[in-house]
Amino acid sequence: MTVVALLDWRSPEHFDHTGDQPCVICTKPTPLRSDRGKPVHKVCAEEWIDSHTAKEDDE
Repeated sequence: MTVVALLDWRSPEHFDHTGDQPCVICTKPTPLRSDRGKPVHKVCAEEWIDSHTAKEDDE
């Protein structure tokens, strides 16, 4: 079974009404912001977390 990170970005702080910025991962425009205020798509952030989190079988 594969565990996938699912972020809860329903909070209005994750949407920037001032306009789109390039996603820090894929560079496509997004109005979404990370918890640290960086422009990033939710899907891009979830994929980044999955690929950068140590798994049980990693040593």
